Amino acid sequence: MIDHVLGRPSRRFRKVQVISVILFWSMYLLQGNPHGPPVLFIRKISRFFTKRLTSFQTVTLTLLYLYLARNFAKIFNLESPEPLANLYSRSYFRATWVMTALDAGFWTAMRIKTGWLRDLCSVAFSLYYLVAAERADEKVRRVRATITVDHLRVSWNKSQTPYLKALTTLVNPASNRFGPRHIRISRPKESIYTTPVDAWLYFEGTREELKHCTKMILNFPGGGFVAMSPRHYDEMLLAWARKCSGIPIVAVDYKRAPEFPYPYALNECYDVYHSIAHTRGKCVGLSGETLPRIALSGDSAGGNYAAGVTLMILNSTSTSSTGHLMEEGWRGLPLPDGLVLVYPSLDLNIGSWMNDDQMKLIRQRDMRRTNRNIVKRKSEDFEQASGIVRPHKSDEDDDEGSDSEPMAMNGSFKGGGSVAGKTAPTTTSSKPRPLSTRLAMTSRLSYFNDRLLTPEMMRAMVILYIGPHNRPDFTTDFFLSPIVAPEDLLARFPKTYFLTGERDPLVDDTVIFAGRIRQAKKAVWKHRRDLGLESGKSRPGEGVEVSLIPGISHGFLQMSALYPEARREINKCARWLNEILADRPYDDSSDDELPSAGAGTSGGGWRNHERSFTGESMTSNDEDKPLEMSIINGNARGSRGRGVPSRRRGRRMGSNASLGSEVDLVGRRMQGLVGGLTAGLEDEDD
Repeated sequence: MIDHVLGRPSRRFRKVQVISVILFWSMYLLQGNPHGPPVLFIRKISRFFTKRLTSFQTVTLTLLYLYLARNFAKIFNLESPEPLANLYSRSYFRATWVMTALDAGFWTAMRIKTGWLRDLCSVAFSLYYLVAAERADEKVRRVRATITVDHLRVSWNKSQTPYLKALTTLVNPASNRFGPRHIRISRPKESIYTTPVDAWLYFEGTREELKHCTKMILNFPGGGFVAMSPRHYDEMLLAWARKCSGIPIVAVDYKRAPEFPYPYALNECYDVYHSIAHTRGKCVGLSGETLPRIALSGDSAGGNYAAGVTLMILNSTSTSSTGHLMEEGWRGLPLPDGLVLVYPSLDLNIGSWMNDDQMKLIRQRDMRRTNRNIVKRKSEDFEQASGIVRPHKSDEDDDEGSDSEPMAMNGSFKGGGSVAGKTAPTTTSSKPRPLSTRLAMTSRLSYFNDRLLTPEMMRAMVILYIGPHNRPDFTTDFFLSPIVAPEDLLARFPKTYFLTGERDPLVDDTVIFAGRIRQAKKAVWKHRRDLGLESGKSRPGEGVEVSLIPGISHGFLQMSALYPEARREINKCARWLNEILADRPYDDSSDDELPSAGAGTSGGGWRNHERSFTGESMTSNDEDKPLEMSIINGNARGSRGRGVPSRRRGRRMGSNASLGSEVDLVGRRMQGLVGGLTAGLEDEDD
């Protein structure tokens, strides 16, 4: 109360208040009358109950009274609404309950300097917060409101602390023959960096067996760009190693922000891919005789890196979206065979409102059944705020009709609905109507009460990742936000699988990016069909598969000890990776073919942002340097505007260069969500 009276909320004031109350009553119990002060018959009442109640009964009645006073509103239905009611499935909510208690416990103990005592107190405090769940929610809410990089790392790195690691191993013992093996991957010759990249190898086999592998999985772990290493994903990666028998998994242990801000980690991930492709896998233990087939995977921030690396590969070539070489004699790096992106963070522009183009992508005809709950949720935001309930279309209506019509100014809905018990007239049409949307919030705003990923955390992660010296343009820098990548690159994207929870604050990133890839591929297919190069029976959208899991949010792959359904999703990802790398005839005429070692530039060599490979560099497997992403100087202008990732192959600078932009990151004046996603392309089916 002291801080409220003084008008300045402060931990110091609250601490003084608590200590003062404790000292006052301690002194009174020691020196005052044992039956209390002579006020309002207190002493008489005390003497009366002293003869009739034991000490145990007195303590129990006191605690019961305190509990009743605290829950008075619940008993008489005076409590405030519950924002998490029916938000998650039961099993996922139980998992978040444990995760919240762990966060509260570890954040409470994080200031203890002695390591073993801190780890022990973290577990003890977490056990308390498991019982005092509401106190845990309040603790976590306060910390996240002013979260720092230390808080993020304590929260996300806690699974590797001794006690939790031992408990996880006890609950889910691994049955792998071989554990994770640490490796270091040298940078290729063209890299402006020289420090090797750390990685972890997960493979169910010996070194001799590894040499005979012709496929591999390159994984980029998540962690909000600031925390977590591949070892925090041991359970998932070891399971993949068992399910993907004979396929090695290389998980990149890239450097984290803010010590290494954008684009350092992205360049590290690209360097690893470049080295593996250029040495034909020799840098990770393969024989180096043949080019291995590579599948990329990543979750959360790792999904951003996986998509970013793919875009860097595509951007380094001069191939048009129709597949024709624009500059003869050059070939880019071989594309990965496919991607598996799990709840990826693809848009770092934290906006609030969806535009019509974005909603059109979500409502694409062939994705309506997959995305129907996403669209329904956006309609519920208005209904919950206004109290106006509008009937939802069934799946059959959704397949035949178009998007819902906007609300009329008088408060009634066109096309049906009710206001204050009055039913509006219903109009029907035998012809599908054009898409038009009401005001719809982004998933980041819709799920701002998420128990694992809040707006304050996302804001902190973006600021820490970008760093103090960069000023990116979120609407054009597609290496930072892959969701704004140009269509000519998306049209050439490899097979991509998406896995996200429907209640994830980042779910819009998945459905919009998947929609853009499908749309870009469809535009190319239409162009080729008009030229007579494609039959009318082709399905250009088969290169994208989206799986949305109802009733769950972010980070479920790491909760298999608490959320049993996560094991099913881990197995699903393993099945996708096996499908991507399934044996198929090798096409010697493919544009993505790797030139043979020692081939000169006249026969076609890799082309990157800086320079082409010479015949000498092609034969040097140990000194190859990779391509790093360029950052446009603050005074420079790219071909697509200020701060645009270069589509030319100019010299790239280090991660401390500034990006030209008119976005005030410090003031957090974000420019809104991506505009013009469809670039005027009309959906032929609508």
